[in-house]
Amino acid sequence: MTMSQRDNRLILFLAGDVMTGRGIDQALPYSVPPILYESYVKDARDYIHIAESENGNIKIPVSYVYPWGDAMEVWKEEKPDLKFINLETSITTHYEAWPRKGIHYRMHPANIELLKSAGIDHCSLANNHMLDWSRPGLEETMKTIGKAGIRFSGAGLDKINAVKPSIFYKNGIRILVFSYGAANSGIPSAWAADQSQSGINYISGFGDNEVEEVRKNILSYKKTEDLVIFSIHWGGNWGYKIPREHMDFAHHLIDEAGVDLIFGHSSHHPLGMEVYKGKLIIYGAGDFINDYEGIRGHEEYRPELSLMYFPEIAPQNGELIKLKIIPMEIRKFRLNHAKQEQIRWVREVLTREGEQFGNKVEHGDVENLFLKWK
Repeated sequence: MTMSQRDNRLILFLAGDVMTGRGIDQALPYSVPPILYESYVKDARDYIHIAESENGNIKIPVSYVYPWGDAMEVWKEEKPDLKFINLETSITTHYEAWPRKGIHYRMHPANIELLKSAGIDHCSLANNHMLDWSRPGLEETMKTIGKAGIRFSGAGLDKINAVKPSIFYKNGIRILVFSYGAANSGIPSAWAADQSQSGINYISGFGDNEVEEVRKNILSYKKTEDLVIFSIHWGGNWGYKIPREHMDFAHHLIDEAGVDLIFGHSSHHPLGMEVYKGKLIIYGAGDFINDYEGIRGHEEYRPELSLMYFPEIAPQNGELIKLKIIPMEIRKFRLNHAKQEQIRWVREVLTREGEQFGNKVEHGDVENLFLKWK
């Protein structure tokens, strides 16, 4: 690709839930106290032992590039202009867990080097783990990310800041990134930022009122030639059925608010995708990094697999040019190139789930998949 060709498109990297607390945090050079308040697991180090029982010993402490594994090589080859993730972990040493919540994630602030080592540009913070360690935990998270030079959206010290987009400039393009968290992903309404306290950018549903609220917010920042990326944490953890209200909401945002790409997450496995009026909708990106290795119960979803999404977008109209998908396997808390059988399985599932949207996924070279749409 020549420089002039590159200037005519924007290449992004998108990854779903990055969950670097609990077992991952305990494997890194620094870690918070391992105490947990879960029903069955009371010590975060147990998640390391569960993973090791599945795939063998993990030499601890691991380096900051270790969890990214083969993704580091992929990024070097693909050269995305920007890297976006949903960070589903509080970064704090705060000790007061949110009451009556079953699972709490946190990573030691010194481990922010993990995100820096991967060159992450933006973290979506509007999700159901960002206040696991209460508002002081959220506030330390935002401070730590900001000091690291990483941008974020979807949370703030008050509502005015929580609803703001992150703004990037690439190849003469202004890119706005909005992040929202929906109630149906398990976010307590008490986590919403308001005029006087910190919190996340929360929406209670997907009806006309919510569409209008989001539309007004986006259009208050958007200029005519801006590209708009809308990150949303919505829906449950398991299952392939996409709620009709998610589809309608996504379509409204494209039609009425000028959104160019919808980046959905919350499901622990990838969901179907849609290209609507030329614009990409990822309904569920799946997990990217987690400590679920060795945990039983949802094997039919292949939770050991995660996806790297590389959409190429036309700057002049925000339409999708190409979507490359690279499957990875989580093994020993590390992202590894997926095996051929795993890649075939991903292709078959995404093609099956894409039928309702008139698209399918095809093989590229040995490790790549591509979305084909009408």
